[in-house]
Amino acid sequence: MIEIFRNKIQWDAILRMVDIYDFYHTYDYHHISKKEDERPILIKYSENEKIIAIPFLLRKVPESKYQDFTSVYGYSGPLTKNIDSNFNNSQFITEISEYLNNNSIISIFSRLNPFIPFQKICLQNIGEISSLNHIVNIDVTENLENQKKSYHKRLRTHVNKARRKCYVKFADTKEEILSFIDLYYGNMERVNAKKEYFFDHEYFFQLLASKDFNARVLLAFENQSDKIIAGAMFIETNKIVQYHLSGSDESYLHLYPVKLLIDEMRIIITEEMCKFFNLGGGLGSKEDSLFHFKSSFSKDHKTFTVWKCICNIEKYNTLIIEKMNPNCDNFQKNCTSFFPCYRCKQ
Repeated sequence: MIEIFRNKIQWDAILRMVDIYDFYHTYDYHHISKKEDERPILIKYSENEKIIAIPFLLRKVPESKYQDFTSVYGYSGPLTKNIDSNFNNSQFITEISEYLNNNSIISIFSRLNPFIPFQKICLQNIGEISSLNHIVNIDVTENLENQKKSYHKRLRTHVNKARRKCYVKFADTKEEILSFIDLYYGNMERVNAKKEYFFDHEYFFQLLASKDFNARVLLAFENQSDKIIAGAMFIETNKIVQYHLSGSDESYLHLYPVKLLIDEMRIIITEEMCKFFNLGGGLGSKEDSLFHFKSSFSKDHKTFTVWKCICNIEKYNTLIIEKMNPNCDNFQKNCTSFFPCYRCKQ
C-alpha cells in the first residue's frame, strides 16, 4: 500500500518506525532547504510488516502537465523497516509505478545515503543507480589513536600547529552565529560558488533551532586576538554526523583552523559514541582539491551514488525535445551531463 504524507506529526511518526534515518530525511530539513517551487512529501510503502519510506521534493515541470521528484541537497534515499538483502521488491515496483503514473510524475532524481542500509535493494530494477565517486568517512567507532594514524603526515603537522595558535568552542550567541555566516559567505565568494549556496540567515538559524536533529557550529579563535577565524556546522542524527558547512578568514588560512575544527569534532563525537563522521566529497562529486583535503583525514571512502528514474520514457523524450532542442547546441537524447535533461540550463 502506498500512502503520502505532508504534515510533520505523520512524517515524524514514520521516521520513528524505520530502522535508521539521517537528518537529510527529516521534515524540518526538507522545509528549511526547499525552494519556492518545491513541496516536500514522504511516500510510505507497506507490505505486511515491511516498510519503505522515501522523502522527496515535488516540483511542477514548467509549461507542462507533468511533475517530477528530486531530493534535498545532501544524502537522502529510501528508509526501511524489516527489509534485508533478500527482499523481493516486485510488489513495490508495481505499486510505486502505478502511483507515479496516476500523478503524472515523469522522472525521479535522488542522491542516496551510504550510511543507510538496503537502499539499493529497494530500488533495484527501478530506473538506474549510478556511482559518481567517493565521500570520506572517519570511522569514529575506532579509538582516537587509531583514527589519527590514518591522517596524512602533513595534516598531523597542520593540526598540531593550529592547536598551538588557536582555541575552539561551540557558538552560543547570535553574534557568534552571524560571524560564522559571514565567514561562510566569504568562503563561497572565494570559490565562486553558485548563488544557490548563499543560504539566507534564516536557513542557518532554523537548522540550529530544529529539534529534529542536533546542529552545532564549532568556532576557531586565534589565541592572541580572540578573533573568530573559522567556523564549521556539524549536524548529528542517530549517531551519523555530517560536516555540513564551513568558512574561514582568508587572512588566517596559514593557521589551518578548519582542519582543527574537523579534528576537534572528531574527538567530541567519538566520546559521544557516534558511528559515522561524513566529511563528504569534492565539488560536484569530483575527486578535486576539496576531496583530497578531506581524504587527508581518512582512508575510509564510501561510494556516493544517485538514483535516476524515467517514469514514462515516451513522454520524457517528448518533453526533452520540447524543452531542450531549440536551446541546446549539443542536443541529443542520450546526453548524460544532467538529469532530468529537460531541466538543464546549459
